[in-house]
Amino acid sequence: MKRLSCLLAALAVLCLAAGAQAKTYVNGIDANYPPFAYVSEDGKPAGFDVDSMNWIAKHMGFEVVHQPMDWDGIIPALLNKKIDMVCSGMSVSPERAAVVAFSDPYYTIQKVILVPANSPIATADAAIRGEIKLGVQRGTNEHELLETRKAQEKLKYDLRFYDSAPLAVEDLLNGRIDAIALDSAPAKDAISKGKAVKIVGTFAEDDVFGVALRKDDKELIGIINEGYKKLMADPYWKELQDKYLK
Repeated sequence: MKRLSCLLAALAVLCLAAGAQAKTYVNGIDANYPPFAYVSEDGKPAGFDVDSMNWIAKHMGFEVVHQPMDWDGIIPALLNKKIDMVCSGMSVSPERAAVVAFSDPYYTIQKVILVPANSPIATADAAIRGEIKLGVQRGTNEHELLETRKAQEKLKYDLRFYDSAPLAVEDLLNGRIDAIALDSAPAKDAISKGKAVKIVGTFAEDDVFGVALRKDDKELIGIINEGYKKLMADPYWKELQDKYLK
């Protein structure tokens, strides 16, 4: 009888452990959006957002897997439940907020114009109003904004679309385009890596980044918001900014 009691107790412990197993969420990321999210040389997801969400997962009691994917298909993937969140430098916009929920904002970023270091283009306004080949990452807020402005203001730039900001930078350096419209973080990342480029100004109001989630996933929205509150109150938040955003 004693042996049976011990066996039943052991089985109960195993059942409790299985029930308490941490839930796993999949975070969709842009595979080439440094310094917020990218795939490192060793093939592993890395970046400010990746490290932030890893910390939040650890302290909020869940597991997270980072899934690189094409940016222009990332919201459909979220809505179709192929992923559970997008923590990857996503700007909050009215168009996106109509179909997904966003966490509380965690970062403010500028929209800038990047040109070659020896470019005669001196200001962002000169670029926007010139007859130039203007690069932009497809599926971004910049993409939507520039197409709208071109139609409404009858602007003359020729939009060229890219899968990532770094790919656009390479075409900029090779003379295939004259300028790029992008977020300030990847622009500064290119400069910090020694690329012969410069920022000539902003072309729109600042954006804020938030984590995109499905509107009906109320529990996860609350978990992510609480996780960011804890992270921002921890010294690790400054360490992350010093590591990736300086």
